[in-house]
Amino acid sequence: MPAGLVLIDKPQGFTSHDVVAKLRKVLGTKKIGHAGTLDPMATGLLLLGVDAGTKLLTFLVGADKTYQARIRLGQSTLSDDAEGEVLSQTSALHLNRAVIETEIAKLTGRISQVPSAVSAIKVDGKRAYDLVREGKEVELKSREVEVSRFDLVSEISIVDEFLEFDVVVDCSSGTYIRALARDLGESLGVGGHLRALRRTRIGEYLVENASTLDQEPVVLDLTAAAAKIFPAAELSKQQATDLVHGKRLVLPITGMVSATYQGVLIGILEPVGSSYKSLVVFPEALNG
Repeated sequence: MPAGLVLIDKPQGFTSHDVVAKLRKVLGTKKIGHAGTLDPMATGLLLLGVDAGTKLLTFLVGADKTYQARIRLGQSTLSDDAEGEVLSQTSALHLNRAVIETEIAKLTGRISQVPSAVSAIKVDGKRAYDLVREGKEVELKSREVEVSRFDLVSEISIVDEFLEFDVVVDCSSGTYIRALARDLGESLGVGGHLRALRRTRIGEYLVENASTLDQEPVVLDLTAAAAKIFPAAELSKQQATDLVHGKRLVLPITGMVSATYQGVLIGILEPVGSSYKSLVVFPEALNG
């Protein structure tokens, strides 16, 4: 099985670790990791590195992402999603689209966000969700995130005394869509939580190009995978040899690059002063 990236459309009910475990069996290798966890309730794009492809994951974890989500107003939950215990509920029927969109606009741009208490963030060495399950109160620090798009994209439905609608969110890594639903509900005075969540994009990778767990996974080779992250720069044999031996290179380019030799990925480089140094190397390209 070649090294590279696998795009999987994760089904609901599976953890990200479940997907990794299944692919280890299917692909016959233990060296598989993923870039960015999805909650079991969520569906959508999960990027997995296979063998040397795991070296690329560090460059994908921080990529911007796109989500489709369904929000319910009028009901808050412990986990800020549909799987958590209901904490409060009230009628949201007095709200209209214009009022909702006004508050959504306030949650767009550079914002300070407190992550959901039921999250994988560590507090004193323990996961926040484990502390919540133990009945302890968890106070997480706010963090700066970028929400470049937060659009209400459906009709508003009435469910009992609650309102439900679909949104699309483009955001920086580390943004909690559950927290956006919670904060929107709080700003409107009725509470809110997430009913459904689907990740459709990570950087340049799209869910429509992903395989389901029932299909044979397609491994995108290292060179093609890296080209979607950074522009490619072709090296000479001497430059490639120098790179593999840890030497810095002087190249007539700017910014981070994926370096190739004879069209095959050999390293990811970053500029340092007037030269380039390698962040990761793939020496197999010289032996191919």
